[in-house]
Amino acid sequence: MWGYGLWGAVVVNSLIFIIFALSFTRPRNVRDWRSFGAFSAFIITLFTEMYGFPLTIYLLSGWLGTHFPELNFSHGGGHLWYTLLGMTGDPHTSWIHTVSEVFITGGLIFLGFTWRYLHKAQQNNSVAMTGPYKYVRHPQYVAFIAMMLGFLIQWPTILTVLMFPVLVRMYLWLSKREEQEAIEQFGDEYIEYAARTPRFIPWLKP
Repeated sequence: MWGYGLWGAVVVNSLIFIIFALSFTRPRNVRDWRSFGAFSAFIITLFTEMYGFPLTIYLLSGWLGTHFPELNFSHGGGHLWYTLLGMTGDPHTSWIHTVSEVFITGGLIFLGFTWRYLHKAQQNNSVAMTGPYKYVRHPQYVAFIAMMLGFLIQWPTILTVLMFPVLVRMYLWLSKREEQEAIEQFGDEYIEYAARTPRFIPWLKP
């Protein structure tokens, strides 16, 4: 299987995304580390299948071989959406790959952009209400979800497809916990902020 068994690439790519995200999220308690750990597990699982061992293709080899006999087990064959939609050519130049890169890169940039406003608010011991926090209450989780969605579009695997809804649900639970703590700390100021600002999606009323 050409393009796999590259465990060095697994380690390097995983570290790049994990360290970058860590530099902006800076977990402070057990809950923060749990959130970051779940994202890290998603990233490691993804790159393990992308460059290490293609577990998804191996498990689905019988069905894929029957319905898509043109599928090969090289690295390019791991772009399953590309195969399932009957596309031809280099998957790295397809619109699917472009869309995925927009979500991944946009999520990384948005995460870094968001941290500036959160860090400033923490230093002033105030509620973060400027920048992206003016439009949603938890932009950092929006960034994580965007990155994971981008990777699912680019390289879907059985494990990451199963992990994605679990992680989204976990981020929803964590956001509610954080809001309760913010209410205890800031009182009416945060209640008024939450009443006018959506949790995740800007155009939805809170």
